Amino acid sequence: MSDEQPGLRAPEPRRRTQEVSERRRGFGALLPQLLTTGNLAAGFYAIVTASAGDLDRAAFAVIVAMGFDLLDGRVARYAGATSRFGVEYDSIADTVSFGVAPAVIAFNAGALQELGWTGWVLAFGFTAGAALRLARFNVTPARYSGRFDGLPSPAAAGMVASFTWLTTFLREQGLDPGLPAFLPGMGVALLGLLMVSPIPYRSFKDIQLRGSERNSVWMVIFLVALLSKPSLTFPIFGTLYTLSGPVEWWWRRRTGRQLEPSAEALEAHGEPSP
Repeated sequence: MSDEQPGLRAPEPRRRTQEVSERRRGFGALLPQLLTTGNLAAGFYAIVTASAGDLDRAAFAVIVAMGFDLLDGRVARYAGATSRFGVEYDSIADTVSFGVAPAVIAFNAGALQELGWTGWVLAFGFTAGAALRLARFNVTPARYSGRFDGLPSPAAAGMVASFTWLTTFLREQGLDPGLPAFLPGMGVALLGLLMVSPIPYRSFKDIQLRGSERNSVWMVIFLVALLSKPSLTFPIFGTLYTLSGPVEWWWRRRTGRQLEPSAEALEAHGEPSP
């Protein structure tokens, strides 16, 4: 007969289940940081390739960084792994991918070196605008519900990347834009100013895809249209979004229609949220 008493080994399956659960939680906490690192790596790659003159590949790397940036925050919230460290790390990665990399691409694609010191300042204005906007995003709550304050840095970076593709596409069609360097320089500097401006931009975070067939269908249509001809559709949609902020801001000033304050802004002013 065995000397073992019944029930002594019963806790082992439970212990193994707990260990598996802990490993999953550990991976869930690590995955957002890995995605943020992918964002940072794509931004670094964009800088290196843009400096080497491969502007189309650098622009594609910025788009890849946008994909990583889109995922890391959502994965962190889904896994319950949000942290102050993750927020700060994400901002550092975004500064490289959406602040430095697009400015380097614009500097080379727009031949801003022809402007000398002025070209350097115009490109740096984009980097400074992105860094300031990211810092403000971390410490200041959004003023309006469903809105960003200023043009989001990924959108501004996407504008630089998409117009790089557009220029290549036009040249392949025998339509060299032949723009003077001052125009791309002013364009990239204007994007920097829009990032630090108080102009509200739609965040689209309030769009519910789960349980809404209509929204899901519209999202599929949008993605199909966007990916049908990226060298044309990315600049078109990017320009529409960039202009939407100032146009809506002007329209609301003319009509007197106010945006709904965000719950965070109300709490910051000591007012009860609705």
